[in-house]
Amino acid sequence: MPFAASNVTGRTLTLMSPVDATPTLRDHAREAVRTEVQRQAWLLFSEHGFEMTTVDRIAAASGMSRRTFFRYFASKDDLVLARMTESGSELVSVLQARPAGESPWAALRAAFQVIVDRQVAHPGRSRRLQLMLRDEPAVRATVEEWRRRWTALLSPVVAARLAPTGDDAGLQAEALVRSALECLEAAQEHWAESDDSDLSRLVDVTMGAVRPLV
Repeated sequence: MPFAASNVTGRTLTLMSPVDATPTLRDHAREAVRTEVQRQAWLLFSEHGFEMTTVDRIAAASGMSRRTFFRYFASKDDLVLARMTESGSELVSVLQARPAGESPWAALRAAFQVIVDRQVAHPGRSRRLQLMLRDEPAVRATVEEWRRRWTALLSPVVAARLAPTGDDAGLQAEALVRSALECLEAAQEHWAESDDSDLSRLVDVTMGAVRPLV
């Protein structure tokens, strides 16, 4: 699974005025700290794995105390999910920007290139992280939540591309998104286990294998 929202919890969102919605300096500072903690955590995950990377170690690498860490993240799992949500939101933006006449499947493939490019930019670390997410039991529930959230994020965008739209458009879109994510993950895992340096080609292979069905 890539390493990476809409309101999928069903909570009511409070409308804010434009002034209230403007990020403050404190908001920017907080986000900068969260980003740095995430960066240090993923570096440690790639070196030591998820289970062996403790909150204390992440906090120390980020130059903060354990207590301060919990001001930004509830747990290691929360930290991973936060990165997922950011990546998923980025995918939504890319997918929405694809040409209107492009098929849902082709648009998903094009959007996935953002993830592919990011991984191949740091192949050694990305391969280790990919295998960690697949193999470590301690992170398995988080990965499942990751898949659920990405499906919830991407499905409405894909549904809008289906024609004609109807009562089954949502279900069809969800099936397409789930299938596409499985294809992406299969390509990533093969890439992580092999010497094949062309992850983009592998994604083309996996998604091309089921293209006649969609």
